[in-house]
Amino acid sequence: MNADGSALVTAPTMVAADRRETRRYLLLLLPALLTLGTFFVYPLFGILLRSVYKNGYTLESYRQIVRTSVYLTVIALTFRTAAVVTLIALLLGYPLAYVLATVRPRLARVLVVIVVLPFLTSIIVRTYAWMVLLGRNGVVNQYLVALGLTQAPLPLLYNQAGVVVGMTYVLLPFMVLTLASVMRGIDPALVRAAHSLGASRWQAFRRVFLPLSAPGIAGGTLLVFILSLGFFITPALMGGPSDVMIAMLIEREVEFTLNWSFASALGVILLALTLIGFAVYYRLMRLERLFEGLG
Repeated sequence: MNADGSALVTAPTMVAADRRETRRYLLLLLPALLTLGTFFVYPLFGILLRSVYKNGYTLESYRQIVRTSVYLTVIALTFRTAAVVTLIALLLGYPLAYVLATVRPRLARVLVVIVVLPFLTSIIVRTYAWMVLLGRNGVVNQYLVALGLTQAPLPLLYNQAGVVVGMTYVLLPFMVLTLASVMRGIDPALVRAAHSLGASRWQAFRRVFLPLSAPGIAGGTLLVFILSLGFFITPALMGGPSDVMIAMLIEREVEFTLNWSFASALGVILLALTLIGFAVYYRLMRLERLFEGLG
């Protein structure tokens, strides 16, 4: 008993209370864990198992990927295209996100609606719209020829340029919204303080605003890059025979050759390379330090 007559709380009592609290949290998380295990972990495990099983357990599918230069070229093209799309989306999305974060709230809401509006349209419709714009007799080529900038229509479709344009358009809102969400949390008083200390607009942006927006840059580039790796519809419609990405290759193996084991091996390799790339990016960008500022 304490001096005031209250009972002492012993260590075993505290441990038991912590255990009861932990069990309550686990019970609350149980539906989410079961859903995650059923719809994510189990199918992923099934793909991994299928990739090493074809009339018996074998690693032939992985050996075939490593031995065949075509598959390695497709994987390299996929990562290169994803990197280019991510870089262009960042260059285009950062100024737009900056405007969204710094204009008046009423105008910002209108701009957000404009950015989100493409999500209300099917990705197939948006891709076909770009095919109409970039076609040999499309609007873009008609204007280029009419203005005398080119003598003949440019090959803007069914090549790498068309794929990059289409993918960038589809993924640009993800970059803009991720950047804007971080930029809105930056206190404008910090930039004003830099101006009061003699910094120019460019110096205040480069030394204050840009470093504080680094978590948005890291999150946006990571999101767009990962989404780009698994893109299928836009490259399939706007790309040419030499612009095959790994998602298209997996679809061909499943749909036409019915080689599910090989398709699963391609999927596992894509997942492994993505995780390795994420780990390297995490270490180079020091994401754990960047995102501490969001807490």
